[in-house]
Amino acid sequence: MLRNSVICRSLAAAAVLAVTAGCTAQAAVGRPAGADAKPGGSAPAQTGTATPSASDPATPKPKGTTGKPSEPAGTARAEVLMANGSKGERVRELQARLAQIGWFDDRPTGTYGSVTVASVKGFQGKRGLPTTGDTDTVTWQKLIGMTTKPTRDELNGATVNKPAAKLDPRCMTGRVMCISKTTRTLSWVIDGKVRSTMDVRFGSQYTPTREGTFSVFQKSRDHVSTIYHTSMPYAMFFSGGQAVHYSSDFAARGYNGASHGCVNVRNKGKITSLFAQVHSGDKVVIYW
Repeated sequence: MLRNSVICRSLAAAAVLAVTAGCTAQAAVGRPAGADAKPGGSAPAQTGTATPSASDPATPKPKGTTGKPSEPAGTARAEVLMANGSKGERVRELQARLAQIGWFDDRPTGTYGSVTVASVKGFQGKRGLPTTGDTDTVTWQKLIGMTTKPTRDELNGATVNKPAAKLDPRCMTGRVMCISKTTRTLSWVIDGKVRSTMDVRFGSQYTPTREGTFSVFQKSRDHVSTIYHTSMPYAMFFSGGQAVHYSSDFAARGYNGASHGCVNVRNKGKITSLFAQVHSGDKVVIYW
């Protein structure tokens, strides 16, 4: 009985810590703190399946085969169109198209460097493509299908034609922070009318931001994470330790990083205004 009481008290203490720590409810298992904050916020996809070894005597091989995988007749390999070190107008178009959907956070330069590699990896990872960082024919066609031909101003970095998020039906009534993972935007909506919109960043593959319908249960103007000891100003908690809050790292590095599960906002003026308007109990909807 004594041992069971000790275990129960330990579990209760852990639950309290998760709520007050901030961005820690989906901690990475077996990974050091901050390990998820990689360029583009993505990591190589894990298949979760093991490939039998050709030398394993327990793995039978069909007669007349060499044990090497074969490709179906007519299978075309993806051709690399642009990669690190490439230069030219096509690279500029790539960067402008990535900017339209929030993956390129800089002025198009026409030079394929480390920032472009990170942006392409992030785009590929979210679409289930191999995260090579190279723009091959499959990646290029996927990007073209999701964007529009860049204007002269977009190619010069003067404007970004970023599509507006389509509001989820759950956002059409009441007071809602409506957060789209597709366009990476937060829209403050009251009775179906959008009052303001801002760019946001999410958790990585290892510390994902939860999706669903929640409500704000705590606001903390000058919050500091007790786990990571990092500042989380204007924090509005909606699920365990996950909150909407201002991020100076997002403001400095853009999408070449990720949170530990929180919804980061990089525009301090907009999050300050939002924090003043949002009440405890207001709805939070996170969706693709």
